[in-house]
Amino acid sequence: MGGQLSQSPVLNLQKTTLRTLEKKKAREPNRTGKPTTTRPRRPLNLIRAHGRGLLPTLPNNTHHNRLNHARRRRKELSKNELKKLAKQQEKANAKAAKKAGASALPAANNDTSGAQGGNKTQAKQQQPKQSNPVYRLANVPSTGTADTCTLKACLSSILNSAPLLPGGMADFLPFVHGPALLYGDAASQSPAAVAFGGNGIVKALSLAGTRNDEGAEGMTAAMDDWLEYERCELRPALSSGNTTQISAALGKLETALEVHGGTSVVGSTPLTAADVVLTITLLHAEAAKALASTLVPPPSFDPTDPSLLNASSAVFASAISAAFPSALSLDVEIKAFKCKDIKHGDYQCNAAMPLFQKLKAAGCLPEGVNSPQDVAKAIIDAVPSDNPVLCEMNVNGPGFIMSRIKREYLERGVNHIIKNGAPTKPKSAGRNDASGGGGVVVVDFSSPNIAKEMHVGHLRSTIIGESVCRILSYVGHDVKRINHVGDWGTQFGMLIQYLKEEYPDFHGDIPNITDLTEFYKNAKMRFDESPEFKKISQLNVVKLQAGDEECRKIWQVLCDVSRKEFEKVYDRLDITVEECGESFYNDKIAPVIEEFDSRGLVSVEEGGAKCVFVPKYKVPLMLQKSDGGYGYDSTDMAAIKYRLDQMKASQIVYITDFTQGDHFQMVFAAAKKIGWVSEDSHRLDHIGFGTVQGEDGKRFKTRSGDTVRLVDLLDEAVSRMETSLKERATDGKAAVDDAEIHATASAMGYGAVKYFDLRRNPTSNYIFSYDRMLDTKGNTAIYLLYAHARLESIISKGKAEFGVDVDELIKAGKAKIILAHKSERNLGLHLEFFADAVEETLNDLFPYHICDFVYALSNAASEFVTQCKVLGSPEMESRLLLCRATAISMRQCFDLLGIRHVYRI
Repeated sequence: MGGQLSQSPVLNLQKTTLRTLEKKKAREPNRTGKPTTTRPRRPLNLIRAHGRGLLPTLPNNTHHNRLNHARRRRKELSKNELKKLAKQQEKANAKAAKKAGASALPAANNDTSGAQGGNKTQAKQQQPKQSNPVYRLANVPSTGTADTCTLKACLSSILNSAPLLPGGMADFLPFVHGPALLYGDAASQSPAAVAFGGNGIVKALSLAGTRNDEGAEGMTAAMDDWLEYERCELRPALSSGNTTQISAALGKLETALEVHGGTSVVGSTPLTAADVVLTITLLHAEAAKALASTLVPPPSFDPTDPSLLNASSAVFASAISAAFPSALSLDVEIKAFKCKDIKHGDYQCNAAMPLFQKLKAAGCLPEGVNSPQDVAKAIIDAVPSDNPVLCEMNVNGPGFIMSRIKREYLERGVNHIIKNGAPTKPKSAGRNDASGGGGVVVVDFSSPNIAKEMHVGHLRSTIIGESVCRILSYVGHDVKRINHVGDWGTQFGMLIQYLKEEYPDFHGDIPNITDLTEFYKNAKMRFDESPEFKKISQLNVVKLQAGDEECRKIWQVLCDVSRKEFEKVYDRLDITVEECGESFYNDKIAPVIEEFDSRGLVSVEEGGAKCVFVPKYKVPLMLQKSDGGYGYDSTDMAAIKYRLDQMKASQIVYITDFTQGDHFQMVFAAAKKIGWVSEDSHRLDHIGFGTVQGEDGKRFKTRSGDTVRLVDLLDEAVSRMETSLKERATDGKAAVDDAEIHATASAMGYGAVKYFDLRRNPTSNYIFSYDRMLDTKGNTAIYLLYAHARLESIISKGKAEFGVDVDELIKAGKAKIILAHKSERNLGLHLEFFADAVEETLNDLFPYHICDFVYALSNAASEFVTQCKVLGSPEMESRLLLCRATAISMRQCFDLLGIRHVYRI
C-alpha cells in the first residue's frame, strides 16, 4: 500500500488544465443555456490503511491546497510558459516511469498534443498508448439486496460521472469487510486500493469524477463535516430507534436544509457528496440499486447447483471476465441459453455480438479483435479445458458460441436421481426468504359462490391453483391455500327468504338441496317477479349483516349444503383448500377505510362514496358505496391487509379469470400506496386465465345453453376412459384387470382434464375436447401415463426375466448409469433440465413449463428405448437404472401437476 506515484494527481491536473485552456473548451453551455465549467477527471493515489477509509499519499500539502495552487498558477503563467511547463512535466513523467518500471496509477488522459502544439499526428505517434483509467468496486455483497455502502458508491458514481466496474473480491485487503474502491486501467488484473467504507468511497469518487453542475465542487471541509455527522450522529440515532435521538439528529438536518433553500445541506448545489451519503442513509436510491446490481461479481461455478443454465452461464461469465475485464460494466447480458435446436448444441452464449459493439464504442477493443467472431473465439480460448461443465465449443454464424454439456457432468446428475430417489431440487429451494427458509405464500384460488354449484368456469382456477400450490410447497414455501368463497352479499337476502318459504321446517329438518343451481334460479325468479318478496329479501340482508340469529342460521345451512357440493369436485381432482370467504373480512373493512382516511388517501365522491385513486387508472377503488355498503373492492382491500399483517405473507397469488386483471392491479397499487407492501420483501401476483370454449369457439355450455356442471364434465372424462380401457382389455392390449379398471380410468380421466388445461399458457383460451385430451398420442396426459407405465414395465421384465433388480442395485450401492450412446446422453440431458424448468415456473407461476419438461422427457425416453436395446444387452443394468431415473422424474412432475400416476395400463 502507499508508495510514490509515477504521476502526481495534482501535476496531472495541471497538465489537463493546460490542454483545456489551449483547446478553449473550458466553458460549455449547459441545458439552461448558462456557461458551466467542467472539472477534469483525475485519478486518486493509493491509500494507507486508515479507519476513515481515505488517506491520499500527497506529500506535504493537502489536495485542496494543491488544487488552489494550480488555479493560481493558471492565471499567472503566459501561454509560452504554459507550453514550457508542459514539456518539463512530460520529461519528469518519462523519467519517473522509467524508474518505476510501470505506472501504478495511469493518468486520466495522457494526450497532451494540444498543449505541445506542432504536428498532432506526430505527437500521438510519440505518445505510448495507455488504457483508460477505471474504478472498480470490490466486495459487493451478492445477497440480492444492495447494502448502504454499495448504494452510496453507486449514486456517487452516477453523479460524478465516474463509471464503476465490478471488482470481484479484494482478498488482498483482509481488514476490509465491506465494499472497497479499487483503481487501475481496464486491463489491470491487480488494481490498487483507493478507499473503503461508504463515506470514504463517496469522497474518493467526488474527487475523481466530473460534475457538470454549475458551481459544483468535488469535496469541501463542510461536506466532510456532514459525512462525520452521518457516521457519528444520524446512523447511530436511526439504529437506536430512540425517538429523542432521532428527533435531535433530524433537527440538525432540517435546519441545514432551511438555511440552504431546501436543496442541499451544503451550499446551493443539489446532491453534493454530503447529500449522497445522507440520502442513502435515509432512503435507498433506486438508480443506485440498479447500478449496484451490475457490480455484483458474476456467480462462480457451484457444483451443488443442479441448474445446467447456471452452470453454463458461470463458465461463460468467467471466460468473458478473463478475456475482457471491462465487459461486466458494459450492460451486456452474460448468460447461457438453451439451444432451440439440439443438433447445434446444448447451450449457447450470445454475448459476443453486443459485447463487440460495446467494446468498440468504449474504445476498449484489444489488438487483433476486429469482429464479433474474434470476440467469440477469445471467449472460447478463455474457457479452461478442464472445466467440469462445457465441451465442444465452436463459433456459429455472426458470433454465437455453441457448446455441449460434458458427459461426465450429466452422469453425475442422473446418478444423483438414483441415489436420492428424486430429481434434484433447484438451489433456491428451501431458502426463499431472509431467514433461510421458505416464506409464507397465500394462494387465492377456486373461489366458487355459495348456493351455486361449481361449473366449468371454476375449472381453470381450481386446477391451476392446485398446481401452483404444489410447486411452491415443493421448493419450501409455507403455502396457505385460500378458498375465497362468495358467502356474503345482497343475494343472500333472497336466498334466505326463499328457503324460509320452501322449507318452513328447516330448524328441525335440514333441507336436502341436491340442485343448488335450480334453487338459486327459483329464488332469483321470485325476487324479480314479486315486489313483496324483493322488499322482504332486502330487509333480510340488513338483518344478516346485523347478526340476526335466524338469518345467520339459514345462511349457515346454505353454506353447509354448498360445501358438500364443492367437496365432490375437490375429491375428484385431489384439491386441498381452506375456506376463508368474504364474510370473514366483514368486520375488518371499516378499520381499513379509517386507515386510508387517516393517511389522506380517501376521496369522497359525489353521493358520499369513499374512493381511493391509484396511478395509471382513471376509475378509483370504491372502499365504501354511497349507501354505506361494501363491495368487492372493500373486501379485497381488507383481505390483502389481513394476509400481509396477520398471515405474514411475503407473496400473495390470486388466480381468477383475466377480466379481473385491472381490479387486482388496482388493489396491489393501493396496498403499495398506503405502505403495506415493500418492493424488496413482498411479491403480488395475479394469474388471469382465459376462457374454456366449446367447439363453436364460444363459452362452453350444454346443448340447451346451460352452464356445464363441473362434476358432470369430470365424470364424463372418466366414463370415456373406462370404456376405452375395457375395449383394450377385451383385445388383450391392457395390463390391468377388471378390478383395477375404474381406478385407472379415474386417474387417467381426471389427469387428462387437468393436463389439457395446464399444458398451455393460462392466459390463452382453449377449446374443450374430450377426443383430444384422451388421445394416446401427442402432448396429452394419456400419452405421458402410457410412457411412464412402459418404463416401469421394462424394469419389471428386467427383474422377472433377467434377474436384474434395480432396487437391490440401488440398496447395495452398485447403481451406476453410464451415458455412452447418443440416445442415452440425450435422455440424461433432458433429465438434467428439471431444476431449470422448476425455476422458470417460479418466475411466472405458469405450470406449463413443467408440462413442457415432462413431455420432452417422455419423447427422449421413447427415443432411448427404441434406439437402445435395454433387456439382455451388456449395458442392461445401466439402462434399467436410466429407465428408473426417468420414471422417478416423471412421477415428480405428475405430483407437481396434481396428476395421479399409474404403473400398469
